[in-house]
Amino acid sequence: MPTPLVAAPSFDLEAVLASIDTMAAQKPVAAQIVSIANSDDTDARTLAQTLASDVALAGRVMKLANSAYFGMRGRVTSLQFAVTVVGFTTVRTMATVALTDLDDESRLPEDFWRMSTCVALAASTLASRFGERPQDALCLGLLAPLGVALLHHNDQNGYAELTAAEPTSAGRRAAEVRRYGIHAFRLTAVALEQWGFPPSMLAPLGAVGDRASEDGSLLRAALEVAARLAVEDYVPVPVPELTCGQLREDAVPPVLDKVRAEADELRLAMLGD
Repeated sequence: MPTPLVAAPSFDLEAVLASIDTMAAQKPVAAQIVSIANSDDTDARTLAQTLASDVALAGRVMKLANSAYFGMRGRVTSLQFAVTVVGFTTVRTMATVALTDLDDESRLPEDFWRMSTCVALAASTLASRFGERPQDALCLGLLAPLGVALLHHNDQNGYAELTAAEPTSAGRRAAEVRRYGIHAFRLTAVALEQWGFPPSMLAPLGAVGDRASEDGSLLRAALEVAARLAVEDYVPVPVPELTCGQLREDAVPPVLDKVRAEADELRLAMLGD
């Protein structure tokens, strides 16, 4: 058994959350988009005008709108149309990625985006089976690992040791609680709640560790799909056990094929490479 990691003496949840506000101050356009995208007063034209002030972020939204995921390859030629195609929640998610430096792979754990895009695509592909909208599930999958990045930023060496010792999502969550007093998905939920993200986005993050909770079923299934693709020598967990019986094992192979085929393009669109 791996040696339990001691608590990180320098970990301060309030300081970590305050650091997000500092990042936001350095990226005002992304912060403004996060703020206004959920407002009833915001329309596609207004959001596109704000987005146009950040050329890099606008380019990523255009690239995503023209990706295979939305089936509009080459047909989205204006930013306003791109906003309409991808949806306000997706634009807000991409702005959150930008303002929290998730688009800088040099500051993230190894394979962070490989895992993130696999989770996002798996969640989106399975969404309808759980009564969820695919685009909302895509955003949940993309934002879920925000807490991982925050823990890594705060405790790079310690978190690298933790992930090496615990390659599975469940084992890692337990190790995070021992070391930090909070697991990464819960930290994501705390951050998103501060920014006014809806409860429907927060509930799965809080319930992911409780296999008896249907709220976390979709995210657990998506994490399982991603682990089967990205974790070496992974021992699969039967998906009915992870989803309160909502998903059968024979539903997984087509999802694996789709995620395997499209994950790289989604990663490139999110990062603007």
